[in-house]
Amino acid sequence: MSTLVIVESPTKARTIRNYLPSGYRVEASMGHVRDLPQSASEIPTAVKAEKWAQLGVNVDADFEPVYVVPKDKKKVVTQLKDALKEADELILATDEDREGESISWHLYQLLKPKVPTKRMVFHEITQEAIKKALKNCRNIDEQLVRAQETRRILDRLVGYTLSPLLWKKIAWGLSAGRVQSVAVRLLVTKERQRRAFHEGTYWDLKAYLEKEKAPFTAQLVTLGGTKIANGSDFDPATGQIAAGRNVVLLTEADALALQERLTGKTWNVREVEERPVTRKPAPPFTTSTLQQESNRKLRLSARDTMRIAQNLYEQGYITYMRTDSVHLSDQAIAAARSCVESLYGKQYLSPQPRQYTTKSKGAQEAHEAIRPAGSTFRTPQETGLSGRELAVYDLIWKRTVASQMADSRQTQVSIQLQVEDAGFRASGKRIDFPGYLRAYVEGSDDPDAALEDQEVILPSLQVGDHPNCKNLEAIAHETQPPARYSEATLVKTLESEGIGRPSTYASIIGTIIDKGYAQLVNNALIPTFTAFAVTDLLEKHFPDVVDPSFTSKMEQTLDDIATGEAKWLPYLKEFYLGDKGLETLVKERENQIDATKARTVELENLAAKVRIGKYGPYIEVENGEGVVTASIPKDLTPADLDPKQVEVLLRQKTSGPDQLGRHPETGEPIYVKIGAYGPYVQLGDKTDENPKPKQASLPKGVTPETVTLDIAVGLLALPRTLGTHPETGGKIQASLGRFGPYIVHDQGKEGKDYRSLKAADNVLTVSLERALDLLAEPKKGRSSSSSKSKAALRELGTHPDDDTPINIYDGPYGPYIKNGKTNVSLPEGQSVEDMTLEKALELLASKASSGKSTRKSSKSTTAKTKSTTTKTKSTTKSTSKSTSKASASSAKKNDAED
Repeated sequence: MSTLVIVESPTKARTIRNYLPSGYRVEASMGHVRDLPQSASEIPTAVKAEKWAQLGVNVDADFEPVYVVPKDKKKVVTQLKDALKEADELILATDEDREGESISWHLYQLLKPKVPTKRMVFHEITQEAIKKALKNCRNIDEQLVRAQETRRILDRLVGYTLSPLLWKKIAWGLSAGRVQSVAVRLLVTKERQRRAFHEGTYWDLKAYLEKEKAPFTAQLVTLGGTKIANGSDFDPATGQIAAGRNVVLLTEADALALQERLTGKTWNVREVEERPVTRKPAPPFTTSTLQQESNRKLRLSARDTMRIAQNLYEQGYITYMRTDSVHLSDQAIAAARSCVESLYGKQYLSPQPRQYTTKSKGAQEAHEAIRPAGSTFRTPQETGLSGRELAVYDLIWKRTVASQMADSRQTQVSIQLQVEDAGFRASGKRIDFPGYLRAYVEGSDDPDAALEDQEVILPSLQVGDHPNCKNLEAIAHETQPPARYSEATLVKTLESEGIGRPSTYASIIGTIIDKGYAQLVNNALIPTFTAFAVTDLLEKHFPDVVDPSFTSKMEQTLDDIATGEAKWLPYLKEFYLGDKGLETLVKERENQIDATKARTVELENLAAKVRIGKYGPYIEVENGEGVVTASIPKDLTPADLDPKQVEVLLRQKTSGPDQLGRHPETGEPIYVKIGAYGPYVQLGDKTDENPKPKQASLPKGVTPETVTLDIAVGLLALPRTLGTHPETGGKIQASLGRFGPYIVHDQGKEGKDYRSLKAADNVLTVSLERALDLLAEPKKGRSSSSSKSKAALRELGTHPDDDTPINIYDGPYGPYIKNGKTNVSLPEGQSVEDMTLEKALELLASKASSGKSTRKSSKSTTAKTKSTTTKTKSTTKSTSKSTSKASASSAKKNDAED
């Protein structure tokens, strides 16, 4: 008897093959095999004339979806059909969440099997789990499929109805999404708060004390019995002490006078309080908490975290990574407790096995938390993993093991001191028993070091003691604006508000960045001016779409549809076709929205107008001679655009750039300019004879105000040749690149060896000796091993000419496609998720035809590839003319939210 098993990916297929008996054939569907049309060329001829055709959903006939097989999946479907002809049984073994259930349903609808068909589910890929799953197969869960389909239709309706409106009123290529638009609004709201923020200044005193040569510090907290003002006492809207606060606000003069008055006076210990505190370990990871902690600790984006976790799951290292549950199976608890006992000892075990309860209503997806796979947990060192995969597995292993460890017992110590009428407080913390902290401390990579950092040991002090004050320091403080969202805090907020599904957050945040709604700078998500314009329009005309509570209720309804508590069709009809439905509102509001106003961003306390133009945001100011405009640099955020910045931008436009001086050798002028990508220096003027004058960006820490002529001359002279390597004779240079200052060693046939300069190094003065020291250090960060040993970000399929794999990998300059020896970068604006096999073949063929490819193929094969490419390009060109805006790629990503 022959059984065909279908999973989503080749990696998963390879792992599962190891655990199935002979007679089982495992094939991959390469993800979804059927979907709503993504472009006009995919819309079936039979429905192209319908007014709803571009939606891909028949809103006039009970919201019936139009499903098509994408071009890049047709060969996969054919291969699966051929494999099914040789099988006596079909097992659909896609992931166990709603998305996986949907893929199985679509496979069943497409393949129309005439042999017995089963649905097999498992949440980890181990021999034991697969054997158990084989014995407990079930039917496809139609209710889960319907829930996923409703979510898919809803996302399509929102994205394809609102996005074209944004193109008409603001700018081409923008997108709206059911969850995406709410997330963007959260970023914009935070940035508005930063713009409205007024800084407040306050002073206090810090005392450096000593008792029997044991030093400690204390902070001023009261004066004359009244509390000293701190940051929490200020009104962020005024920068002044908030109304109703009875506090003493110290100025610099006050603080210095108090410092002088208290110097040399006697200090008294008035009160000593010790309070025991018990801390419990955090629950094992869910999708959301893994994304948050991975971002905090490893600085990984939500998208990268999910890619890595997917690879770990498919290789059998961890359980399924899309889950809302914190539950652990009895097997997992036993495995974790065994690790604790063997590695840390019995005293570190919790007295009873810990079981955690999922608090979120409607928690579904997998039925267990993310944990190491199997009945025994491999330690990170035993996995053979490396790089980011090892780091993520290590995180999951530590969190799971720590969940079964004993509580941490600590003592909080507070000492109140008095000197004349001033009250000071010293705070300490003693870790009496570390418990789970021996294995895992949130936000720290090294638990042992973290334990030392957490402890603040105070000397033994008693009431009536007189510690010696060694120094008294007056310290200035400034209140800080609200912190911007990081990926971790945005994920946490979305989850706590009940917006979207945690399994979709990675793609949503990726879309926000890809579409230009936010920049990721130093792990902070900074909204752009475009995000402000889009949010303004949606708030004014479609407030429900960006209302967190409305979106949360919508999410709850979708969960209720999954459990049968709500009906999907009445909900869709009311949402889209009702008196206040989305289609109705768009038709009403479209003519009411003034495009000029929609492209204008209103910012408080700013005379200049900010507009969204074809080539990005710009400022517009009227002066006596008319209207003056100036582009806004990409790194200038809405919160930082103030009248001073506007003046600088306009002065450059009206008066020309500032001239630093003239080059000492050529005599040409050197200017400081501000461009779309920030400040830079330029040598000479742009003329017909010199259309591209030499330019150099200002490095981090150097501003237009601080750059000097010498610095500018040095920057324009880069790259600097430092000398030759004593062993290879290769040239060593220092230069400034996309990722900052670096040195490069030209090793001839061996290629070039790069090293980033450290923060203390100066690219203009770094010496050959220093460069040699850096080159002698092992490379850090990305692995230098070939992509054969790296896990693919995505497997697209095989090349039609020779069946060699075509995969996407993460490289030092971003994602790239690899086929054999041919590598090609993803085009700008193209995401990993949206890349198809057909597009990849076109890019590979284009590189081959340019003569840059090292791919070995016969002339006939090359000719065939070129012919196919030409045909594809021709087809694409002809269909693109008829592609409606409502089905262009700009709206695609909104559908993929769930």
